[in-house]
Amino acid sequence: MSGTLYLCATPIGNLGDITARVLETLEQVDVIAAEDTRNSIHLLTHFGIKTPMTSYHEYNKTEKAYQLISRLKEGKDIALITDAGTPAISDPGEVLVRMCQEEGIMVTSLPGPAACITALTLSGLPTRRFCFEGFLPSDKKEKKEVLEDMALETRTMILYEAPHHLKRTLQELYDLLGDRKITICRELTKKFETVLPTTLSEALAMYENEDPRGEYVLVIAGKDRKRIRMEEQQRWDSISIEEHMMIYEEQGISRKDAMKRVAADRGMKKREIYEYLFKNCD
Repeated sequence: MSGTLYLCATPIGNLGDITARVLETLEQVDVIAAEDTRNSIHLLTHFGIKTPMTSYHEYNKTEKAYQLISRLKEGKDIALITDAGTPAISDPGEVLVRMCQEEGIMVTSLPGPAACITALTLSGLPTRRFCFEGFLPSDKKEKKEVLEDMALETRTMILYEAPHHLKRTLQELYDLLGDRKITICRELTKKFETVLPTTLSEALAMYENEDPRGEYVLVIAGKDRKRIRMEEQQRWDSISIEEHMMIYEEQGISRKDAMKRVAADRGMKKREIYEYLFKNCD
């Protein structure tokens, strides 16, 4: 019988945030797979846990996953931990989880700290609808595509960022999203926790004279839906009804259905579109 992979959330700063269930599991499993054993040893030593560790990180995530799965198939129980927070969130653990599922190996999650959710709840921005982007891609083309998608996103958005990239990221966000509300969070749950509700323009001005320090979570306001509807209306108002009809008909949409769509886009009745086209046809 195969063992179980336990995804164990660990503190993002304050060690008091670890759960009793996680501590019990870390003591009882056969091995702990840690993102960085040099960091995790401090956590385990603090709580007197002596379970053997092995490394599992971005640069060995596939090769090491096969080794861990082999041990799980032997009936060994494994706990997966990241440097801070919940495994598989912006973390190579997602690869191990997927491979375990493909092999029919039991995976369970022990919930606990997550920097993205902690920041969201502190942000003062809407929390009913949100999306998590993690770290922006390093590839320039891919990053531009992600930022362009974010510019149209209506949900609250959450990003992670390292201090040495913060100024550049704020500038890129401002350039493509415009001036949005943003809450900048750093050192969450730690002694010098900072939560700063501001705007992208104000943040850029502030960091002109201040060097970023610590790990950051950026919570950014989504695009206002009323503004999107206004921009769409301006777009339709800028072209003729004939041009508007052509947009849909060139997509293979029937003339009858195209008239329905044009009427809906322009806030008109279908009969009004029909009468206009009938009067203006050659």
